[in-house]
Amino acid sequence: MTDWIQLALVLVLVLATAQVLGGHLWQVYDDRPQPWLDRWLRPVEDGLLRWVGDRGRPAEGAWDYLRPLLVSNLVFGAVAFLLLLLQPPLLNPAGLPGMRWDTALHTTISFLTNTDQQHYVPEQSLSDLSQLGALQFLFFTSAATGLAVGFAFIRGLCGRPLGNFHRDLIRSITRVLLPLSLVFGLVLLLCGSPMTLAGPVRFKTLEGATQILDRGPVAAFEAIKQLGENGGGFFNANSAHPFENPSPFTNLLALLAMVAIPAATIDAFGRFLGQRRQAALLLLLVTGLFLAGALVAICAEQGGNPRLATWLNGPNLEGKEVRFGAGVSALFATMATGSMTGAANAAYDSLMPLGALVALFNLFLQVVFGGQGTGVAYLLVFLILTVFLTGLMVGRTPELFGRKVEKAEVVWSSVILLLHPLFVLVPAAITIAFPSLAAVGNPGFHGLTEVVYEYASASANNGSGMAGLGNSSPWWNLSCVVSLLGGRYLPIVALLFLAAGFARKQPVPPSPGTLATDTPLFTVVTAVVVLILGALTFFPVLALGPIAEAFSLSR
Repeated sequence: MTDWIQLALVLVLVLATAQVLGGHLWQVYDDRPQPWLDRWLRPVEDGLLRWVGDRGRPAEGAWDYLRPLLVSNLVFGAVAFLLLLLQPPLLNPAGLPGMRWDTALHTTISFLTNTDQQHYVPEQSLSDLSQLGALQFLFFTSAATGLAVGFAFIRGLCGRPLGNFHRDLIRSITRVLLPLSLVFGLVLLLCGSPMTLAGPVRFKTLEGATQILDRGPVAAFEAIKQLGENGGGFFNANSAHPFENPSPFTNLLALLAMVAIPAATIDAFGRFLGQRRQAALLLLLVTGLFLAGALVAICAEQGGNPRLATWLNGPNLEGKEVRFGAGVSALFATMATGSMTGAANAAYDSLMPLGALVALFNLFLQVVFGGQGTGVAYLLVFLILTVFLTGLMVGRTPELFGRKVEKAEVVWSSVILLLHPLFVLVPAAITIAFPSLAAVGNPGFHGLTEVVYEYASASANNGSGMAGLGNSSPWWNLSCVVSLLGGRYLPIVALLFLAAGFARKQPVPPSPGTLATDTPLFTVVTAVVVLILGALTFFPVLALGPIAEAFSLSR
């Protein structure tokens, strides 16, 4: 019963928070007056703009917005990469060595792309400076980059200039991520998460043995980890560790934090467009997809393993933190994979096949709340394709938000949807074709699921993973780097060109032939298109992986 109460409570909090935070995001990115914030933050923001040599003028096209995005991300990544390589002499109380170059490269690209896939044990590999100066710095910049792209895309679809990347990046940090992280970090600190630079502590147990207790600036790290949809843990156990997630209350806050900004971004889109009803229906669409996945995952974990039913009649507690239980762990996994956060309070490798199916399905769709900023952009891409397909079926001119949907928009939208399977299925096929590369610990259906999950997590910029892979090898590090970069930056390029082309179109007045997109029927059709286009490409993998494993367990 507690599992269902927490699910209902999370949904109520998410929908309520979306209205409040959505209004704030609209004011921030629409450059509307915020007297109290403007008084304190405007001088800082203008000073930072001058420091990077930007006069604050809106981009005239996609390249004008894209160029500073790529340059700034290159600089951010270079700084973080050097910090990881030169770790030993820098604020390193535990005396940890520097990272191997391929692991450092994978870690840098992973955190730069808001993925935070971890092929290392954090508490045994990273100093406090690396955690704060490299990774936590990228927590903010990667999330801010995603928000900037998301709102640039929204502006373009509303027929407006894309905006100024540096201004969007700075405001994403100063007015959204930093204030929310400060509040959430203080709550975590009060709930028991440590916040110290003193390094590990040695102590004697009741049995007289000596143990080392790792600690650090966890509260600040954990706050932006969840709010920025980053997901990379300060500890290897991630949100199952009591320092990162001390209690059921902080677990509830983490669930809310993972989707607060993506849900609010959908509401802010409706305010930009002047069509709150359209945004409300889209929010209900993604909430419905999330709820369906959560119900399947929770029921699968509560039902337990049928192979063990003769000896153990109960939920599947393998790989679960007993403080949370099977149901809440399944809810957390659904939220973390749907929102592209990638955090974990349980071992994903121990999920029942249907639970793993839900997690993979979320990674394939990328719109069940979705990534920071990019989630709403992908959702609107599906909306464009739905308008085009329904227009063809009923013989009406495809129009969206007062502008015609033509060949260029359909081509860009198709490219965006094809990039994700490209960077998942191709490297997965190569890895499976050469078993010596994979180092898969589990053969059969489950091993296939593990391999595909690793690349799907990388390409979707999620970062969660299933154990059972020797993924610290150069092959896994470098092949995942390709999926990380391709799954992040190529869709961003396509999204910005799509938005810029849409912004240049002349508005078309509504006519009797215009198809209304803010109706429940059209929303249902959009959901069907999302499921067909988003998942059909991956159906053979799902059939050979988690679905086949589920049937094998039930025999």
